[in-house]
Amino acid sequence: MTTGTAVQSEDFSTLTDGTPVRRWTLERGGTRVRVLTYGAVVQSVVVPGRDGARAEVALGLPDVTAYETYTGPYFGAVVGRYANRIGGGSFVLDGRTHRVTANEGRNTLHGGGRGFDKRVWDAEEVPDGVRLSLVAEDGEEGFPGRLAVSVTYTLDEDGALRIAYRATTDAPTVVNLTNHTYWNLAGADSGSALGHELRLAAGRITPVDGESIPTGELVPVEGTRFDFREPRPVGPGYDVNYVLEETGGEPAAELYDAASGRLMSVRTTEPGIQLYTADHLGDGPFVPCAGIALETQHFPDSPNRPEFPGTVLRPGEEFASTTVYGFSTR
Repeated sequence: MTTGTAVQSEDFSTLTDGTPVRRWTLERGGTRVRVLTYGAVVQSVVVPGRDGARAEVALGLPDVTAYETYTGPYFGAVVGRYANRIGGGSFVLDGRTHRVTANEGRNTLHGGGRGFDKRVWDAEEVPDGVRLSLVAEDGEEGFPGRLAVSVTYTLDEDGALRIAYRATTDAPTVVNLTNHTYWNLAGADSGSALGHELRLAAGRITPVDGESIPTGELVPVEGTRFDFREPRPVGPGYDVNYVLEETGGEPAAELYDAASGRLMSVRTTEPGIQLYTADHLGDGPFVPCAGIALETQHFPDSPNRPEFPGTVLRPGEEFASTTVYGFSTR
């Protein structure tokens, strides 16, 4: 007889302004996931290794004060309304220029100064998991349209973490949502994650300029350090969007730690995935490159790149995106 996901919630902590934050725990098939209502943060993912021993494989912080302090790395958070970067802090939609909060030099990163990662989300239990929701009002961080967003975390029968995003708007806007978890399959406290083997079903990247804004080109990875079409160890220095290819049902990405035997697969409906090796960690509780982020997404700066897959959402439409992180051993 198949049993569903065990779901529990508890008081976790409070923000410095006194706002309460709750933590939800999901457990099934050897996987335990903990999610906070602050930032819709994936605080913890515990999975077994080859020897059956379970370990923490997501970089998480112990309390809300730490998340309020170490905002730059976006540990485990859902980022939006527009994940990744918007060049020049502006874009044109239907002939109107919208200026959005520039929080990385002159550019906008992960939704601006107070993105979804810094909001407390409403939460409700759903079959096999929890649904978090919020409303971003028209004009927040400069973005047009009142956007109603939900992110649903569930565990599949085999313990895979399924993340389903939904959004609707009352005026034309742009939307790009992702989860910013850093993964270290050897264990979150094991030091650098460099050396994990990575495979990506991507033959091209969107190269960037000196401000990390895409040039608009789609450049083949063949013969370069960006080629992960066959599994190979990850080195430092990656913060780049990959153009995903049709996989025929195979995972878009696989990350493997040979020592523990843990294998993580990534399946997604998104056209891109950002590989980030977190070289800039180190001013907080983790060493540089302590985790590897695989952020499923639309491409950076798409609102200013009509040649990229579109990110415009209009009234009457629904933004829908699903990413599944699967866990196994070999």
